[in-house]
Amino acid sequence: MGSSGFGGPDLEQNDYASSKAVVIPVPYDGTVSWRTGSREGPAAILAASNNMELFDEDLKREPAEVGIATLEPVEPDARGPEQMVAAIAKCCAGPVSDGKFVVGLGGEHTITLGLLEPQAELYSGSLSVLQIDAHADLRNTYQESKYSHACVMRRALDKCPVVGVGIRSFCREEYKFMKESGLQPFGMEVIRSRKNWISQVVERLSEHVYVTIDLDGLDPSVCPGVGTPEPGGLDWVQVNRLLKTVFSKRQVVGADVVECLPLPGQVQTEFLAARLVYKMIGYRFTE
Repeated sequence: MGSSGFGGPDLEQNDYASSKAVVIPVPYDGTVSWRTGSREGPAAILAASNNMELFDEDLKREPAEVGIATLEPVEPDARGPEQMVAAIAKCCAGPVSDGKFVVGLGGEHTITLGLLEPQAELYSGSLSVLQIDAHADLRNTYQESKYSHACVMRRALDKCPVVGVGIRSFCREEYKFMKESGLQPFGMEVIRSRKNWISQVVERLSEHVYVTIDLDGLDPSVCPGVGTPEPGGLDWVQVNRLLKTVFSKRQVVGADVVECLPLPGQVQTEFLAARLVYKMIGYRFTE
């Protein structure tokens, strides 16, 4: 994708064969129920990544040295979200089998199911999902679809355990389901009251971990460009401390950053998203 690829023209190691990391843009928002526009998120994140420093101030090196290849965007399937999930899984299967660290860019949260599917098959029985999110996303169906963005973690639970972090919004049905299923997400009250909350999150994760970051998990004061902003969320430091610890203690096999909704005249959300992706690649390949 040339200069529009992740990291921009200064990133020379973007050949697929030699790259350890692969970025897959998925411009899809077919089940969005409020503000549309997250289909523009992947392109905005890629553009923002063209303007970030490749030297990481924390790791004291350039994560781009491992090679980051950007694939062509997955074309939206107008037939519906179930077909879209299948298309994403098909696109992701090759890089996963090739041993690449795959990071998806959204787009709505439904895309996680397609990115997760080949990982769940490869790491069957040893995979768990770390969900950073404001919303539980545990409805069984929403607007007559089991593949709505509001159901994504309910479907993920069909494949492996899920540990939610930053959750602070859910409906009565989801609350009942969490109680009956014994799910205990790390809400913001827990995070603010426990000094050891990060270690507690890690303890509940399995050997292999897939990370999904819905940007509304962060507070809208630092990340306003999302479809459904919820007050009282995580900050940049909290998210990075969590990610750095998880990557150091567990084998993170893949990730996504979703629900980026670019706002006119504001670029902080897509730039934050680009930095998150780059941080995760850096954490994944820390020597």
